[in-house]
Amino acid sequence: MQFRPCIDIHDGKVKQIVGSTLRDASGKQTDNFVSTLDAADYAALYAKYGLSGGHVILLNKEGTEEYRLTKEAALRALAAYPGGLQIGGGINPDNAQSFLDAGASHVIVTSYVFSDGKVDYEHLRKLYDAVGKQHLVLDLSCKFCEADEEREAGYYIVTDRWQKVTKERICVPVLEELSTYCSEFLIHAVDVEGKNNGIEQPLVAMLADWNKIVITYAGGIHSLSDIEIIRTAGDNKMNFTIGSALDLFGGSLSFDEIRQLCEQGE
Repeated sequence: MQFRPCIDIHDGKVKQIVGSTLRDASGKQTDNFVSTLDAADYAALYAKYGLSGGHVILLNKEGTEEYRLTKEAALRALAAYPGGLQIGGGINPDNAQSFLDAGASHVIVTSYVFSDGKVDYEHLRKLYDAVGKQHLVLDLSCKFCEADEEREAGYYIVTDRWQKVTKERICVPVLEELSTYCSEFLIHAVDVEGKNNGIEQPLVAMLADWNKIVITYAGGIHSLSDIEIIRTAGDNKMNFTIGSALDLFGGSLSFDEIRQLCEQGE
């Protein structure tokens, strides 16, 4: 199990946002934390301790002035830790290689590979061809939906900065199929993201039971007991990331304690 750090960037600033409140219009979201440090400062800290595999997420809509500022901050982070960070947000076959060239180890993709609520395998193959399986991470961030006339109850993948719920339910057949195109999954539990009140244990249990490629779980971690649940359920193999609860982002969990805990558990 590895601690995978994060750098979420919105309007050019490192932030922690309540995931369920994120909207295209700037200022409509609920900010838990807005840093006075640059994204590159966080990247340099992660590089200092050799914490690789962390994700840089661009949270603004592509084509806006806010996205331009966010992308500039993200590129500074990649330059500060070449080869140590993954990047996601507006990734497509036309720009994916440029982010790898800028220092990203992997590109993280969600929205581009979905169309009309379903996996667009033509788009997925284009990304696969553009960067290769070894550089591709699929973000299967999801939220729980109750059963209705169109779907059974379960965790459904969300796209477009977590604003659109797709028709794709996270289940073994979906994980099996998508894993043939990528080297890792990044999975945010959107309902608890940024709320600092506990993890989605049923989701963690499902992922841990499958766990055939590298998986990083994010969402709701607020205590050492949450981390222990992930460690136990995932047989010490599933990775995790912490946002709002971490002291780097105004929370109470110690960055130093978390990284030392994972070093001891290796």
